[in-house]
Amino acid sequence: MSPRDPLVSRRTALKTAFDTVLAAGAGAAVLARAEPAAAAGHPGLLHTQADFDRMRSMVNAGAQPWKAGWDRLVANSHSQSTWTPNPQATIIRGGDGQNYGILYNDIHAAYQNALRWKVSGSTAHGDKARDILNVWSGTLTTVAGNADRFLAAGIYGYQFANVGEIMRGYGGFDLARFQRMMLNVFLPLNESFLTNHNDACITNYWANWDLCTMNSILAIGVLCDRQDLIDRAVTYFKTGAGNGSIMHAIPFVHSGGLAQWQESGRDQGHTMMGVGQMGAFCEMAWNQGIDLYGYDGNRFAKACEYIAKYNLGEDVPFTAYTWGTGQNCAQQTQTVISSASRGEVRPVWETVYHHYAIRRGLPMPYSAAFVAQVRPEGGGGDYGPNSGGFDQLGFGTLTHARVPGTATLPTGTTRSLRSVNYPARYIRHQNNLGYLHEVSASSDAQTRQDATFTIVAGLAAPNGYSLRAANGQYLRHSGWRVRLAADDGTALFKADATFYAVPGTASGSVRLESSNYPGRFLRHRNYELWVDAYDGTAGFRDDSSFTAVTAWA
Repeated sequence: MSPRDPLVSRRTALKTAFDTVLAAGAGAAVLARAEPAAAAGHPGLLHTQADFDRMRSMVNAGAQPWKAGWDRLVANSHSQSTWTPNPQATIIRGGDGQNYGILYNDIHAAYQNALRWKVSGSTAHGDKARDILNVWSGTLTTVAGNADRFLAAGIYGYQFANVGEIMRGYGGFDLARFQRMMLNVFLPLNESFLTNHNDACITNYWANWDLCTMNSILAIGVLCDRQDLIDRAVTYFKTGAGNGSIMHAIPFVHSGGLAQWQESGRDQGHTMMGVGQMGAFCEMAWNQGIDLYGYDGNRFAKACEYIAKYNLGEDVPFTAYTWGTGQNCAQQTQTVISSASRGEVRPVWETVYHHYAIRRGLPMPYSAAFVAQVRPEGGGGDYGPNSGGFDQLGFGTLTHARVPGTATLPTGTTRSLRSVNYPARYIRHQNNLGYLHEVSASSDAQTRQDATFTIVAGLAAPNGYSLRAANGQYLRHSGWRVRLAADDGTALFKADATFYAVPGTASGSVRLESSNYPGRFLRHRNYELWVDAYDGTAGFRDDSSFTAVTAWA
């Protein structure tokens, strides 16, 4: 398990962390401790200062995938310092006179400019983010409309609070006035909905309605140093009666370690929105020293894998789901999983994958596959003009990708790579394919040469590694099989031939994770070399562990 990023706590009341056993599924358990540090926890919502430091260092080094995430941010029209905000006294979502698109576009412009300031130091972008926040806090008085006003107050409340948290302390930012806007305009609607659910049956509204409301209460609590709001949101997550609490949002855990989402029978777009909403909630809580990712044996991780697997085109089990609707709780039932909007792309996967797989070291093969499919994640403006494209702040590749491990290889040296569990065998190429082969001093010259590689900086990422044979060709994966091939100059080849090093199972050994398919590692299988999805077993870890030793040739 790789080291966890430093965590911070907002106040001394949170300095007593708690342990939670994280069941990885069948057989594995990891002990998680969301340990607050002594430092104050601002910024402490979706991003900490340690996160911003990581983003900056990786982008400045040109390291992937962070640089690709940064490039996507810079290309977005919302991230430009020339953005002109359009503040309104009243925002309406639902019913006549809707104008809420103005708000979500300005919030995303503020967020994206804030990111550009934090990563690059550009005061033009910092000033723009500050100015957007200031003109809105000096103008907005009401969020109105039909029931959808509660969605607006939830989604845009937590997003707005996140930008305010980033800009805390920036010169000229009127934090006090911004806090008053959050407490007087957004919070009352949040509290009303979570308490009364618009006078409807407690289960009438889908999980995302509760979740965005919970996100807003939690985010406002951190922004405004309101411990009571933080406690309210966290308690509701654990035991609330509405569909946003974790046991209602994830009503069924199936055998085999997958868990069904409450909206799976509705459609997949809203189901994936749930990954983003619950992921944001868990990440904000984590950055306040509260581990909800691991609640109830990683229940959320099991739901992420269920959702990712189905949306990657595979079958998943489904249990009939019944809930009460309207004011009289009239019963409705979904009997099959919905294929509507199956495979929809939303920027929600990097956050959850990098928590469970990198922070915690748990196998997340389907989430990893989805990360590889959608990377680099964009943000508001990259997924269409409608509100669904702005439900998440996005840019998780830049903001939440973490270094897979701390292992290193000696770049610029010629080495042979010895198997940890078959120490007489070494990685070699033969007939342009990769194998695990016995090599010794008595082996012929060709065998010894084929088991010798020059370790170079990754073709696709300078923080990764590529293995170059004596003939100048590289080991790369294609169809998951490891092969030897000449660099054809394409981005695909360079990514296929680049691996990140993480600690192996023996002292000094490494495991080589694919740069473009997170969660897949170079391993031997029947003495052939493949790039396979990590299954969490000790056998897999041994099969994918190699030690760089003195070269055979």
